Amino acid sequence: MNVQVKDLHFEPFISHHSIQARVVELANRLTVDYHGKNPIFLSVLNGSFMFTSDLMKSFLAPCEISFIKLASYEGTESTGDVKTLIGLNHSITNRPVIIIEDIVDTGTTVKKILELVWQHQPESVKIMTLLFKPEALKENIEIDYVGFDIDNKFVVGYGLDYDGYGRNLNQIYVVK
Repeated sequence: MNVQVKDLHFEPFISHHSIQARVVELANRLTVDYHGKNPIFLSVLNGSFMFTSDLMKSFLAPCEISFIKLASYEGTESTGDVKTLIGLNHSITNRPVIIIEDIVDTGTTVKKILELVWQHQPESVKIMTLLFKPEALKENIEIDYVGFDIDNKFVVGYGLDYDGYGRNLNQIYVVK
């Protein structure tokens, strides 16, 4: 079923069922990769809240979670200017860190997060994203865990928004 968010029309792109199946696969892989390591998941708000919640329900090892909030979007376009809004509230020194993003396109936000995180001397840092737009990537960064590679199109739902709206949709839609 198509949806309208503000002035844009969207059509179904990735179903709720497909998202949930992929999240479980990623959680299982992380459970194996971080067995006995007590990682800290650093979830990037607001967009990754649904992804993080579902991921944590399927991660079967000791861990902690913290949140960071940055902003770089206005409407449907990245401004290229990342502003830190909420910082770390857990010690990550000598800890394995997994940064959880909803979507990586240009990589500007992830690059800024990496700069902030490495200042705290973690043991290691890995990047996980639900959605990755390889053709939009402008920064030299490596994404370690990817839910879905997608084309460089504007998407909404499952935490992703259009000017703050559409986050509550349980699947991902693409602009028509």
